[in-house]
Amino acid sequence: MIKASALYIVIVIALVIGLLCSSLIVAAYLYRIQYQRKFRQDQLENNISSGTNILLNSTDTSFTREKTFSLFSNEMDSVSIQRIPWGVYDIGTVKAFAQRDTLFKSFSFANTIDSTKWAALYLIDEDRPFSLSGKTTIRGDAYIPKAGVQAAYIDNKAYEGDKRFIIGTKHNSERKLPPLDEKRLKQFEQYFTQANIGDSTLSKKDSLQNSFLRPTHVFNFKKTAKTIENIYISGNVILFSDTTLTIDSTAVFKNIQAYARAIIVKSGFHGSCQLFATDSIRVEQNCELGYPSCLGVLRFKSPVVNFQAKVSMGKNVSFNGLIFTYDKMDSQLKPLIIADKNVKITGQIYSQGIVQLNDKSEIDGSVFTSRFWYKNSFTLFENYLINATINSKALSPYYLSSGLLPVSGKKKKVLQWLEAN
Repeated sequence: MIKASALYIVIVIALVIGLLCSSLIVAAYLYRIQYQRKFRQDQLENNISSGTNILLNSTDTSFTREKTFSLFSNEMDSVSIQRIPWGVYDIGTVKAFAQRDTLFKSFSFANTIDSTKWAALYLIDEDRPFSLSGKTTIRGDAYIPKAGVQAAYIDNKAYEGDKRFIIGTKHNSERKLPPLDEKRLKQFEQYFTQANIGDSTLSKKDSLQNSFLRPTHVFNFKKTAKTIENIYISGNVILFSDTTLTIDSTAVFKNIQAYARAIIVKSGFHGSCQLFATDSIRVEQNCELGYPSCLGVLRFKSPVVNFQAKVSMGKNVSFNGLIFTYDKMDSQLKPLIIADKNVKITGQIYSQGIVQLNDKSEIDGSVFTSRFWYKNSFTLFENYLINATINSKALSPYYLSSGLLPVSGKKKKVLQWLEAN
């Protein structure tokens, strides 16, 4: 005869077994949910990578507007991509979505350098030699006038550099610089000539950030001279001014653009941005503009008062990116780029006019120019370099060039990851 207590033991064992079985079922269910979520996440990340590669390798102009499509005719492979021209570079946005799950990334991208066109120096041929003095160093391939390069004695300084003058292969230059990209120049012309609608007052908040997945936030100060101060501005923001725009050292810019007649960057400013003007850009001493930044003075029509377009950098400025000038009319008064003492430029200079390098100016990258100036207290010397350094070998192999420049290659790569989720 079975004891009554045995029934309790059976019931307890059955409950334990039931709990274990239900736990296994719940664990399997949760594991399946997590597996499906991880599978969707991996698939969305793969789709983001595919969308990114499409933007980097496509020349389809329709991507300037957001375009949604399926990668493999599957609901799980839907992506939305867009290419936004952003100054001398481009911005790409990619969104991948499946059911309620969405991933997105935004990034800037630019061109690799075409090694067959790359050079530390390109000085056009005006039937006169190129002269070096002091501790001037030019390292890398160079395109110089047929009259060649020679040593010079100026300001009680004899040439003390390498006896080869140019540490690299020398080529004969042409009478004009290789041209800038016309499509990109037309984009700039539209910015300067079209009526740009936007807010006339800047937010009083201490920061302004706008995603590249949202519409561009435009500020147009029109004919009011404006000083930007005590604010952090980042992302998809463009500033316009019909007169002078001053950027104080208390302002911090990150990846934004500014267009004005004249731009002044006050001493001590730190940031990364693209600044474009029709008359002048002045960067005062001790400023630091990080990669990828750009300074560009562009003239698409003759000014009311004829004066020299200019980009000037004060003492101890550190700049990373591209500095260029462009004059559509090819005026007799050529645009000027001035680098003061101890200025270090990492990147590229392209000048349709004149580049003036002063004592201990250093360019880690390349200079394409029509003419050099050296100016002391008494005299202006043309096509002279004194105590300056141009070193293309010092530029990072990962440096990417704007498609605006003639040395850019066809291949594009990601320049900077901006946003992701």
